[in-house]
Amino acid sequence: MIDVYFWPTPNGRKITIMLEECEMPYTIVPVDIGGGDQFKPEFLRICPNNRMPAIIDKEPLGGGEPIAIFESGAIMEYLAEKSGKFLPKDPAGKYAVLQWVHWQMANLGPMMGNANHFKNYAKTIVDDESKLEYGQRRFIGEVDRLAGVMDTQLSIHPFLAGTDYSIADMITWPWAMFLNRLAAPEGTDGGWDAYPNVKRWVDEVGSRDAVKRGQAAGGDLGKQELTKEQEEARRKLLFNQTNESVRKAREAALKG
Repeated sequence: MIDVYFWPTPNGRKITIMLEECEMPYTIVPVDIGGGDQFKPEFLRICPNNRMPAIIDKEPLGGGEPIAIFESGAIMEYLAEKSGKFLPKDPAGKYAVLQWVHWQMANLGPMMGNANHFKNYAKTIVDDESKLEYGQRRFIGEVDRLAGVMDTQLSIHPFLAGTDYSIADMITWPWAMFLNRLAAPEGTDGGWDAYPNVKRWVDEVGSRDAVKRGQAAGGDLGKQELTKEQEEARRKLLFNQTNESVRKAREAALKG
């Protein structure tokens, strides 16, 4: 059994999708990132970076004591190795997949996160929205560039790493499904006109039964009604973290 430290975000859903695809049993352990669960000592022992997802595999690859893994890319590679699925064993095939896994981790995910912040959240923090214009242009433009990279690749191959569905697709899909809302010009198909091959791939991957189950996992989390004060407190906890703010959050978690 695998414990998945999870909150319903694109990064969290990467792992539940992979587990559903591999038909591996798992238990969701909620990590309310707006409520500060990621700063609790029991979670920091698993993930010192105070970010979910993370896993504990109680029956690990190779046997022995349970092992803990954080960072979604590392988790996906581990699950692929354990299951023997969705990651080729030959070096050429393996690294054709892993280069796209790392592309998502280093490029698409961070850039989409920054673009989403400047487009949808930062305006609730600053006193003058004109201060956000450069950040919006910078990150939304980079997301548009990355979407173009994907679209070109998917015009040549059915999946990101070639002819076969792999962890590269699973790790990218939970983010890429929002590309039309974030970067594409407005169009007749909700912004997808700029990336038709990505749209084809998003629909195809999203139609898989395991992807639907993984996307639905933990769907009851994070739906509580919040007051404006509670929403503001959660924003302060999540945004603009520093060493000092994280230290204070850890102390608050210890007291709680």
